[in-house]
Amino acid sequence: MPTFADLEKGAEIGSRQIPVTRADLVAYAGASGDFNPIHWNERFATEVGLPGVIAHGMFTMGAAVQLVTDWVGDAGAIVDYQTRFSKPVPVPDAQDAASPATGGNVITVAGKVGALDEESQIARIDLTVTAPDTDGKDQKVLMKAQALVKL
Repeated sequence: MPTFADLEKGAEIGSRQIPVTRADLVAYAGASGDFNPIHWNERFATEVGLPGVIAHGMFTMGAAVQLVTDWVGDAGAIVDYQTRFSKPVPVPDAQDAASPATGGNVITVAGKVGALDEESQIARIDLTVTAPDTDGKDQKVLMKAQALVKL
């Protein structure tokens, strides 16, 4: 577990890539109770104007904060976590010509120390969360993703 005294503003806490497949979305739907068809039905998703099936926003948010949880070593140390959803994470089927052979997508998360509050011993960790769009261009899928960690 990091100590507050060892932290510096701007220091990186790490990064990771998180693969997401349609099977992951089905599992998440079962766990969360969110069975909205935009997360599993291609026809429905495109009929409502989406590029195809997209990941649940809360799935993306939860997957991203795992970087902070692993870094700090104690989920209870995260006293606040907020973000804004900016773009959907498309999750193509393995059968789609444009998707990789395995289908799905990859969410990339990188974290750094954004601010330090000496008095409260709280570090703000800023996350950069991206995923390729349907054209393969990286896009920020979460904006202002910030976790407050009490050390």
